[in-house]
Amino acid sequence: MITLTPRAAKQVRSMQAELALPGKRLRVLVESGGCSGFQYGMSFDERKPGDEEIESEGVAMLIDPASLAYLQGTAIDFDDGLHGKGFELKNPNAQSTCGCGKSFS
Repeated sequence: MITLTPRAAKQVRSMQAELALPGKRLRVLVESGGCSGFQYGMSFDERKPGDEEIESEGVAMLIDPASLAYLQGTAIDFDDGLHGKGFELKNPNAQSTCGCGKSFS
């Protein structure tokens, strides 16, 4: 299961409204790259064959099967504090992460 904190869900809903994307869902994915081997990605997208659709805090999310294996148990938060604005993924499956928090191995 992948979960959103209330702050992250609020930010996702705000972005959907601002970008006028009412029919699209949040896609969370893992792709090759970054300084640690894999990197996280997020976008708004439509469901594709094979996608897993889950809901957390009232937000529908899409995850492809390959990414789901890496993201099981991940919590997504949103930080708008002094250290910068952005989503933070707390992934219990990551062996190590880079300093920016956007890639892992």
